[in-house]
Amino acid sequence: MRTKIKICGLTNLQDALLAAELGADALGFVFAESKRKVTSESAREIVRALPAFVITAGVFMDQPVDEVRRIAEHAGLDRIQLHGEESPAECLRAGRPVIKRISVRPGDTAETIRSRMAAYPGPGYLIDPGAGDGKVFDWRIIRGLDIPYILAGGLHPGNVREAVAMLHPYGVDVSGGVESEPGKKDPNKLKRFIEEARCL
Repeated sequence: MRTKIKICGLTNLQDALLAAELGADALGFVFAESKRKVTSESAREIVRALPAFVITAGVFMDQPVDEVRRIAEHAGLDRIQLHGEESPAECLRAGRPVIKRISVRPGDTAETIRSRMAAYPGPGYLIDPGAGDGKVFDWRIIRGLDIPYILAGGLHPGNVREAVAMLHPYGVDVSGGVESEPGKKDPNKLKRFIEEARCL
């Protein structure tokens, strides 16, 4: 099955439309505190202009469930991505399908990560280093992981092909790796990333 591609940290319609045109499967909007944070109103305007086949997701971190639901409803999001210490119960109350971030910690193995995933039955999973600093983790840790997941953390056009070839993840998620500056995507990097992720 072809690896899905999610472009995250979108802040404007031009970048979102370009990502969709280039073949991204999903687009992400950040509602947690971040240099890429958007309002529900601006996300709503972008989402309404997107092709119907593109999946949209909102990124939240330790925000009240009622706030998450309200923003997702107003913006018209398809998925909710939870990046904090949200409980399994909070995931179930989110009102939309959830992608739960699982952070790779020092000393982790595929088994310890699998056990953390098992605590969140039902949602999808995104695996990253947790720091949000654009660095990769040792992918060999999750090489034998047999649960579908989205890989994130430090991906860019120069390494996404290797990641897909090694891990065969369900999806890859990129934000800073295709930017010219925070919140602004670089068209050439965006194009190259999608081409490299699809080259296998």
